[in-house]
Amino acid sequence: MADKHNIVVVGHGMVGHHLLELLVARGCASNYNIIVFGDEPHKAYNRMQLSSYFAGKTVDDLSLVPDGFYETWGLQVHLNEKIVQIDRCEQRVISSEGKNITYDKLVFATGSAPLVPSITGSHLPGCFVYRKIEDLQQMSAYAEKCKRAVVLGGGLLGLEAAQAMINMGLECHVIQRSGSLMNRELNATAGKMLQQHVEGLGIRCHFFKVTKRVVGDERGVQKLEFEDGTELEIDMVIFSTGILPRDQLAKDCGLEVGPRGGIAVTDECVTTLDANVYAIGECVSHRGRTYGLVGPGNAMARVVADHIAGREVTPFGNVDCSTKLKIVGFDVGIIGDSLGKTPGCRTMVYSKETEGIYKCLLTEASGEKIIGCILVGEANQYNNILSIMLNDLPVPQPPESLILPTFDSANAAVGSVETLPGVATVCSCHNVKKDDICQAVQDGCHSMDEIKSCTKAGTGCGGCISLLTDLMNYEKGRLGISVKNHLCEHFPFSRRELHDIIRAKGYRDFDEVIKGSGNGGFGCEICKPTVASILATTFNKHVLEAPLAQLQDTNDYFLANMQRDGTYSVVPRIAGGELTPDALITLGQIGKDFDLYTKITGGQRIDFFGAKAHQLPLIWDRLVEAGFETGHAYGKSLRTVKTCVGSTWCRYGVQDSVGMGIALEHRYKGLRSPHKIKFAVSGCTRECAEAQSKDIGIIATKNGYNLYVCGNGGMKPRHADLLAEDLDPAMLVKLIDRVLMFYCRTADRLQRTSKWFEALDGGMDYLKSVVIDDKLGICEDLEEQMQLVVDTYQDEWATACKDPAVRARFKTFVNMPHDKQDPPAEAGALVYQYERKQKRLPVTEPANPLPVPQPALEQLPVNEREWATVCPLEAMVPNCGVCALVGGQQIAVFRLPDDRLFALSNFDPFSQAYVLSRGLVGDKDGVLKVSSPLYKQSFGLEDGVCLGDPSVRVPVYPVQLKDGVVQVMPLPEKWDCFRA
Repeated sequence: MADKHNIVVVGHGMVGHHLLELLVARGCASNYNIIVFGDEPHKAYNRMQLSSYFAGKTVDDLSLVPDGFYETWGLQVHLNEKIVQIDRCEQRVISSEGKNITYDKLVFATGSAPLVPSITGSHLPGCFVYRKIEDLQQMSAYAEKCKRAVVLGGGLLGLEAAQAMINMGLECHVIQRSGSLMNRELNATAGKMLQQHVEGLGIRCHFFKVTKRVVGDERGVQKLEFEDGTELEIDMVIFSTGILPRDQLAKDCGLEVGPRGGIAVTDECVTTLDANVYAIGECVSHRGRTYGLVGPGNAMARVVADHIAGREVTPFGNVDCSTKLKIVGFDVGIIGDSLGKTPGCRTMVYSKETEGIYKCLLTEASGEKIIGCILVGEANQYNNILSIMLNDLPVPQPPESLILPTFDSANAAVGSVETLPGVATVCSCHNVKKDDICQAVQDGCHSMDEIKSCTKAGTGCGGCISLLTDLMNYEKGRLGISVKNHLCEHFPFSRRELHDIIRAKGYRDFDEVIKGSGNGGFGCEICKPTVASILATTFNKHVLEAPLAQLQDTNDYFLANMQRDGTYSVVPRIAGGELTPDALITLGQIGKDFDLYTKITGGQRIDFFGAKAHQLPLIWDRLVEAGFETGHAYGKSLRTVKTCVGSTWCRYGVQDSVGMGIALEHRYKGLRSPHKIKFAVSGCTRECAEAQSKDIGIIATKNGYNLYVCGNGGMKPRHADLLAEDLDPAMLVKLIDRVLMFYCRTADRLQRTSKWFEALDGGMDYLKSVVIDDKLGICEDLEEQMQLVVDTYQDEWATACKDPAVRARFKTFVNMPHDKQDPPAEAGALVYQYERKQKRLPVTEPANPLPVPQPALEQLPVNEREWATVCPLEAMVPNCGVCALVGGQQIAVFRLPDDRLFALSNFDPFSQAYVLSRGLVGDKDGVLKVSSPLYKQSFGLEDGVCLGDPSVRVPVYPVQLKDGVVQVMPLPEKWDCFRA
């Protein structure tokens, strides 16, 4: 590496890390030694999510650095080590640990520091800033002995700090020099509306207060004294009074700084006095202006990466600093000139104080051009208004229609569409009238996708979806067109429509969905997993949390794939197919210890077969301890990212396909989708990873990556289509985010991306218009939704193992101790044969239930037989089943939400396996049923009759609840099934 030139990056924050990603993407890691110094002990993390640390997120959760990123690209990263001296003449840096390194290119990414006012007592014990992980750790420890905290500064970070104090149980006050909160972004009225919400959380706000001094001693702070002579007793102070560019190191080495601080740079982000030194992010002064947001910093990073790589550079200019935030749980959108400083601007305001809503639209005097906007309390129109402003699109007339309420679609009665006037607005996001929708239906738009494509209605906030659906169906009915878009008998909507409704109405569980937008009942094997998938995509809670567990098909309920004998396969994630020898040895030992059939899958992973339900947590414990996590082979989710070896070893590779594959797999793991998703990354056009047969395929080029979408190598192969070429990693991820989330929102139930793409009206041109050109104005929303999924990821195996209540569900027999979980021979013992030194299932032909005489179920009176204990009622998940082993009989017991109990044989006669207890409970035409997890045959809970073939029955057992304990009564003679 001695023949390479050196790039030294000073600072490892969000912008500094983004620069590393861009340098790697542009091939600079091959030509340069990239050396990074960060003065914090942590890898780069998301400061924008800093407050989530108090909500339980760890430093690792906040990290922006994928596992193995430094090692993969050969980056030399020195954490907790500052640069203390720079010699520009010799092009040399010296670190706090004494490292002496020469550079060819030097990049300042030192960020900013909190501005602490020069007041007496500001450095006493109990005084903190809100900037870094260490600040939060120190605050959290100190707060344990405090009752009252005060935050100096009512800006964004100050309010987040205040909420953190409230969450820790402290009384909290916010001190603001001006007369309103966030006065640099919001006008006084909007600030007052935000204040009402903040004070509703218990945070007390004080305005026009100038702090004179902090009073205290070595034991801590005691009170604040203000210039007006008043005082406030306190135990803790947090300063959030602004930031200053960290430019001292640049000053010390003779670089120019701006009039208000910050390292002076050109439009190429090159420092004004040294062509080999760059600066990016919050430490920069560009044309005398500093920036305190990540977006402009990332734009600077792109400029520098292009400049170093010798690419054509798009000069850095004034960038839009609009932003949409959730401040202390309150939606706030800030667009353009939000304070109306543009001369002659026109202001339009909508305010609903009782609901905490304030909207202010600013246009040029003519009303034909938007210059700014404030949205407080409700920011659904943010994307629409921002798109109009940034793209200089025609402003709907009158402009105030963009912020005024038009029709309360959320509360519209189903029958109200008939009497709604034709000029009524049904989609305020796009100013779509009822007449527009009716005309679209008359012109041939007979699905919600077609309505959206034709009119754009429903593509903004989504709040009008329910009304649009009613209106479309009403008009189709009026024209005599049959309406057949129901998911099942429980929901009068397609999967796509139900997804929009859940997002718009914020439903969090199945009961809310079926009561608010369904036809009633208990649900079924169709709608329950569908709703579970939508909720997972939207909110990404653990699938086994109550009340989500009852919705899961057996694979998701047991976090493993059921096989034909009722056992499960276990597939740990092996990201990108990369595996160390030690990890491989560990997997082999686990397979050996549990006697699991072991096989390498087509997706470059290892699959263990034959795991019994009660063994699953034990296997996961071993895997998690060894650093593995779930591979989600059981879910309709991302399965694998297949890779070739790429440039790390192959002489033809032009990019590190393994590194990219690992990064993508870790980003999208856990994403629940309408169907399974597979990726592949090939390191060159030889395409050894077969990327063009995957849902998402990436092929490396010398200039970046080509992105292919919607391929399929399964039953009906489909070649993927090229979406975009020569993408850098950041844009590659953006487009994948958009495509996948658009698919998740609009695909039908169990529809692969290939079929979804073929059904898109307009095909690739339409998809490009949505995810590249942002035709619908939803790209930012798609990215935000994907980021939520990424940020809330958790290893489902590890979470299940840590929760005693969840872990207890993993039993073959709920009434038996752990050492007696295997069924005896008379109760369906599992039988295997051995071949090629491994066990396997015997070869059997599928058998239909044999006609047998109906048993005399009442050979003995009930009172002469003994009741057997199953388990406490509280151990059963409502709407789910358990299996008990009683008298050599496997009995499936089911609990309904109203605590009614039913008991059937656990034997599924169609699959010849003991699995009914793991089926989904629901109803069909009013008949309570359980759907077998294998082959999906349903059996009545009350009579055991197969709904698909009434001639087949399984026995029904007496069951009761006594003193909180579930009891069943075995039959005089064991019968698995019989002909009625």
